[in-house]
Amino acid sequence: MTETPGIVVTGASGRMGQMLIKTIQESDTAHLVGALERPGHDWVGRDIGVAMGGSEAGLLVTDDPLEVFAKAQAVIDFTSPDASVAFAGLAAQARAVHVIGTTGFEDHHLAVFKAAARHATIVRAGNMSLGVNLLTQLTKKVAAALDEDFDIEVIEAHHNMKVDAPSGTALMLGEAAAEGRGVDLKDVRDSGRDGITGARKRGDIGFTAIRGGDIVGEHDVLFAAAGERIVIRHMATDRRVFSRGALKAALWGQGKAPGEYDMLDVLGL
Repeated sequence: MTETPGIVVTGASGRMGQMLIKTIQESDTAHLVGALERPGHDWVGRDIGVAMGGSEAGLLVTDDPLEVFAKAQAVIDFTSPDASVAFAGLAAQARAVHVIGTTGFEDHHLAVFKAAARHATIVRAGNMSLGVNLLTQLTKKVAAALDEDFDIEVIEAHHNMKVDAPSGTALMLGEAAAEGRGVDLKDVRDSGRDGITGARKRGDIGFTAIRGGDIVGEHDVLFAAAGERIVIRHMATDRRVFSRGALKAALWGQGKAPGEYDMLDVLGL
């Protein structure tokens, strides 16, 4: 029987890191070969199972990506923009599929991924869930069907520890709406309303970010015109929807040609 792909999880102590580890450990389609944390973190050198509050798993948390990437067929990465960029080069050297769920990237980060993808398989998405990716496709279609008499607003809510805004998912939805309308999001994005802002500019795509409590992730796309509104919504109540999607992406990427892919590719959408 062929051995299942070995996977490294970066940011092992984080909310998503721990959920990813649990999902992989419970899976019969992959196995965990590495749990990575930043140098100086108090989990480094500890058994990952014990560090997560359970029994020994026989795998120590490490701060050496080179060591664990060399053993892996895939790296699943929900960390920070700078960390993900650093991991991209190392994953490419190891010929491991790099699944990136990190958000908050700027253009110079994206340029590094583009270069790495000449030699490696990268699957990067603002959201790994099936439902959100369906929402993205719906948003594009609705935006294409409606003219600028319909104002578009993307409203997102997340827990109070999230550090970037708007969320990567909100931006993904905004990109879908802009693509549906045949415009560049950079030209129509409005995410900084405060004070006397004046009337809303026709054709803009607005963003609102809510932060509070332990909200996993909620996204609405509002199309509002005189006398009517259309709202399409996705609500996540369990991070497992993201970890399952990330694992699916890691498995899908096995044997794929080098390049940049997203969850629409993984899901065949």
